[in-house]
Amino acid sequence: MDTVNRLVEQKPLVIFAKSCCCISHSVMQLISSYGANATVYQLDEMSNGKEVENALQKLGLRPGVPAVFIGQKLVGGANEIISLQVQGRLVPALKKAGALWV
Repeated sequence: MDTVNRLVEQKPLVIFAKSCCCISHSVMQLISSYGANATVYQLDEMSNGKEVENALQKLGLRPGVPAVFIGQKLVGGANEIISLQVQGRLVPALKKAGALWV
């Protein structure tokens, strides 16, 4: 958990993903389509990626990616992000966290 906390601290928007995961790619595309600039960690390209993925799963994410943190708070995976988007709450959350400036 400490590793995850260190990776998300002081960053308005963090996405943990895998380069081979189409769902991760779709979530990143959705968020970037609003102009948000996320810090993205590709777990399959990190030396401690398995450790980070295990920590994300301990937070309740199944599967461990994609995992989206907005304002240093775990929002969840693809289902939660799409739900926020459908409800019209994604952009306000990104703005509030400082991930969107428009």
